[in-house]
Amino acid sequence: MTKAHAPAVGESVALLALLTSLIALAIDAVLPALPQIGHSLAVEDPNQLQWIIGALFFGLSIGQIIYGPLSDSYGRKPSIYLGLVIFIIGTLVSAFAQSFEVMLLGRVIQGIGASGPKVVSIALVRDQYKGAEMARIMSFIMAVFILVPALAPSFGYLILTVSGWREIFFSFLALSGISLIWFGSRQPETLPAEKRIPFTLGRILAGTKETVSNKTVRRSMLAAGMIFGAFISYLSTVQPLFQDIFAITDQFPLYFALLALSIGCASLLNSRLVTRLGMERISVMSLQAVIGLSILFTPLLIATDGKPPLLLFMLYMAATFLCIGMLFGNLNAMAMNPMGHIAGIAAAVIGSGTTLISVVIGGAIGQLYNGTLFPLTFAFALLSLVAYLLIRHMAREKIKPKAEA
Repeated sequence: MTKAHAPAVGESVALLALLTSLIALAIDAVLPALPQIGHSLAVEDPNQLQWIIGALFFGLSIGQIIYGPLSDSYGRKPSIYLGLVIFIIGTLVSAFAQSFEVMLLGRVIQGIGASGPKVVSIALVRDQYKGAEMARIMSFIMAVFILVPALAPSFGYLILTVSGWREIFFSFLALSGISLIWFGSRQPETLPAEKRIPFTLGRILAGTKETVSNKTVRRSMLAAGMIFGAFISYLSTVQPLFQDIFAITDQFPLYFALLALSIGCASLLNSRLVTRLGMERISVMSLQAVIGLSILFTPLLIATDGKPPLLLFMLYMAATFLCIGMLFGNLNAMAMNPMGHIAGIAAAVIGSGTTLISVVIGGAIGQLYNGTLFPLTFAFALLSLVAYLLIRHMAREKIKPKAEA
């Protein structure tokens, strides 16, 4: 990489955040339109609309395993170009869908395309940074990235007020084009030709085996899958949740934005703390807090039959998301840290594995939605506990050899 032609850190963070935020936009801008899409495509069971979200995540889990090896062999930029083109194709399929099945197909294609910028951007960061500095940059990217889901439902709702749900998908096309032009003109290639590895099945299998054989990677990936699974269950049910429990429809984007911004604030805070406290310590403390908050919130749920006052729900979720925002960047950086020599494949395997775990878990919990907050609260408590045990065990294994020495 030629530093003279590289964009400033601030511009680079904004650019990478925009690329990865296409995923968040494709998810969250559609949320206010789910009832309208269901009516238009004759979906009878409201819970089935959750698959519009789940299908995109399924596409992500498939696509990520492809782009990492491609980026290691042909460079980071061509791989991101390919992903953006596929995302545009999936967007067009969804925009013109006349049936629920075609809509889901388009969403899967969107996910496959969006996984290119997502996974390769992580490898691109790893090319330039490592350790706490990488976690710091990832936190900055996450903070900018969070602004998109915070504003996306309002963006989608605004389009709905003047047009229809299909125009939301057309807006994705414009943003994809802007991303493509900005990235192509400003971001240099970070993987020199001499460091590229031939694209072979044997190398992919070897890289995959090396990645999943590493205990730190495996446990960090599983922990991230647990936390993201809880988050997917929230995304899948948040629109009917606000409508059914709190009778909120038109103001839904505002409440959604407030909770999303708490994750963004946490990411900024993490970028300041991670170099002093370390990734593992912050992760352990954050998971302890989520578990404690969920336990404290449970008696209130029991007393209100799973339908607490809106203010208390918002306080609980804001505090929980503040903790989760501390986890996203750290768990991913912890998994990637030992894998700098095969960053592309490692990012693909970690991203694909994390997403697949979270889709299965989040989808299953989402289908348990029964008009109360019991399933969601249970998900945050149980999955955070599993993640906590994984990270604590990993930390103890690191301390043990030092003590024995």
